Amino acid sequence: QVQLVESGGGLVQPGGSLRLSCAASGRTINNYVMGWFRQAPGKEREFVAAISSRGFSTYYADSVKGRFTISRDNVKNTVYLQMNSLKPEDTAVYYCAQFSQFFFTTGDYDVRNSRVGSWGQGTQVTVSS
Repeated sequence: QVQLVESGGGLVQPGGSLRLSCAASGRTINNYVMGWFRQAPGKEREFVAAISSRGFSTYYADSVKGRFTISRDNVKNTVYLQMNSLKPEDTAVYYCAQFSQFFFTTGDYDVRNSRVGSWGQGTQVTVSS
């Protein structure tokens, strides 16, 4: 079982930037697709971004494409989410995820067929002036 711990959340003004980190322990993440989800108050958890095991491929929700960048450092067993041009609607708890199955078809995350093996505890991101 992989243990995931997120950090880097906080309060930022609209238009600002934050970088989230997800440190993994217990098992190497080298063989796994890793990703980020978020959940705003009163809403369901939603897919944000994912990155292939070697980092060659990345996948994004339309709502963050062009503003967020996912990356990974397999030596450090860590995944990152660089968030730029933040908007109030980006306010949410952000969760790191290790996928046991990942499908991204016709430009969208396949929520029905994908499976998350481990979740982090989440980190709060608040975008407000």
